[in-house]
Amino acid sequence: MSTLNELSQAIQKGRTKLVQELVPRALEEGLAPRAILEDGLLAGMGIVGEQFKAGTMFVPQVLMAAKAMNAGTALLKPHLTGDHAAPLGRACLGTVKGDLHDIGKNLVRMMFEGQGIEVIDLGVDVAPETFIRTAMEQNCSIIACSSLLTTSMPAMGEVVEAAKAAGIRDQVKIMVGGAPVTQRFCEDIGADAYTADAATAATVAAQYLSAQ
Repeated sequence: MSTLNELSQAIQKGRTKLVQELVPRALEEGLAPRAILEDGLLAGMGIVGEQFKAGTMFVPQVLMAAKAMNAGTALLKPHLTGDHAAPLGRACLGTVKGDLHDIGKNLVRMMFEGQGIEVIDLGVDVAPETFIRTAMEQNCSIIACSSLLTTSMPAMGEVVEAAKAAGIRDQVKIMVGGAPVTQRFCEDIGADAYTADAATAATVAAQYLSAQ
């Protein structure tokens, strides 16, 4: 089995220590840092996303895989600086104002990073103006909003309106998700995309960024 395949499988199994052994080995073998990232780390995390979406992998396993992914990326990052390893794009995400839930948001962040997307995590209880200011200052192409409470859902509409008011609505894709959110609600507030799970959200985000 190739080192890259071993790396992919180690990510899928959440074996952080093994990932930390395999990344240096792959570099010693002369593999390009970008190939190690894409064909090893990201390939493994992509499979994790697919299995999570299919219901054959669960949150604790995803968290372990993400921990292993972060460890591998940290080792690889110094070698990527001269390898033209620009991220696919940049997104800011957070749980909207009035909501303190973060598990769903954290899963989305992990899945975004697994697709090679640079993520600015704004945390929870995020005001609409914070989403917009961050998108403008950090040059984000995607704003991703999470809500687990029906009472906080209107804040998603406020994010859309704030983007219009700031004159950036045609420059960013606004994605929404969370247990009470629906496709109809997404359409009603004028957002760009609703997805029912974190893995699909990452796939849609990657499609948006690739099409730029």
